[in-house]
Amino acid sequence: MRELTRREAILAAGMAGAGTLLGPGVTSGAGRARAVEKGRLKQAVSRWCYGRIPLPDFCRVVAEMGLGGIDLLGEDDWPVLSDHGLVCTMGSGGGGTIAEGLNDPANHEGIVKGLTEMIPRAAKAGVPNVITMIGNRKPGLDDPTARDNCVTALKRVQPVAEAEGVTVCVELLNSKVDHEGYQGDHTEFVVDVVKAVDSPRVKALYDIYHMQIMEGDIIRTIRDNAPWIGHYHTGGVPGRHELDDTQELNYPAICRAIVETGFSGYLAHEFVPTGDDILASLRDAVQRCDV
Repeated sequence: MRELTRREAILAAGMAGAGTLLGPGVTSGAGRARAVEKGRLKQAVSRWCYGRIPLPDFCRVVAEMGLGGIDLLGEDDWPVLSDHGLVCTMGSGGGGTIAEGLNDPANHEGIVKGLTEMIPRAAKAGVPNVITMIGNRKPGLDDPTARDNCVTALKRVQPVAEAEGVTVCVELLNSKVDHEGYQGDHTEFVVDVVKAVDSPRVKALYDIYHMQIMEGDIIRTIRDNAPWIGHYHTGGVPGRHELDDTQELNYPAICRAIVETGFSGYLAHEFVPTGDDILASLRDAVQRCDV
């Protein structure tokens, strides 16, 4: 283990009364009081945004806050969550990559194999969702062709997903700022894929941050497409940081709209916290979305 820098040591000392040190300058104090009070919308958090905190310690904080689980973890980490009464709310590792996804038939064998092998293990571990990607644009892959290719691959996975009760979620990403070339960058495209597969176990992962950048009109889009959305991600715009007053989205209103659709899945926080107290940022986001 490396030594703490002087700044990190000062931060740790200054926060010592708030809780147990979880990592450089991070304490568990922000998680000790429950943040979820109403609980009409189930909330989770993406692991990669808090990677500096050891997973067992992060699980403890997440459970203390009242969240249901953690997003985007591979199979090796699922038992750690179970030990803390949590679930992996979005399993990852079998559904291809952002660049190499469902749109290209060359990727189908690997993705289909990865998902069909992973889904039964997800079901056994209580993991409700697994993620997959559309992929980047390539020569000859216009939108209609790419759509058909995605449907073909997902229909091969559909029987296993339905038999095991695990939902395959196809993520929407922006191609303007973060993922240049990504073909699943509009709600209409991904929802068309989901509609064509026509399975209760194949849904869209609607990332609010990404779709604010590409489309805006978030609440109306959610209302119009609610039957085909299986999971949500958050993030402040611009910058993908806190959900506070420094950014342009009205998250309490968005979350109320989600609840009003009858959504029963998870909304997972996937913003990159800034400042010294990253757990306070998470707590604030959870409270804002607890509508």
